[in-house]
Amino acid sequence: QVQLVESGGGPVQAGGSLSVSCAASGGTSSRYSMGWFRQAPGKEREFVAGITWISSITYYADAVKGRFTISRDNAKNTVSLQMNSLKPEDTAVYYCAADRKFALPRQAVEVDYWGEGTQVTVSS
Repeated sequence: QVQLVESGGGPVQAGGSLSVSCAASGGTSSRYSMGWFRQAPGKEREFVAGITWISSITYYADAVKGRFTISRDNAKNTVSLQMNSLKPEDTAVYYCAADRKFALPRQAVEVDYWGEGTQVTVSS
């Protein structure tokens, strides 16, 4: 069983930057693919970014590509998401995710473990 705890988030103005982080514990959490999803009010939870535990291969949703950067520190069992050039449509609860598969699934229903989420609010 893996526990995920997010930190960071908060309010930011459009065009600004923000970082969210996630600390994993339990199991062999350094061997899980990890990443981030987000969920805006009235919308489904959507994939944002993922990173594999071997080779730290990264991949992103088209909506954030070029603006967001995901990274992980296997020694510390943490994953971070640096968000730049934020837009109001990036406003959502951001959830840390971990999975036993090589790559984090892009479908929320397939993900093994979740954090409780952290709010990111981008004002125009």
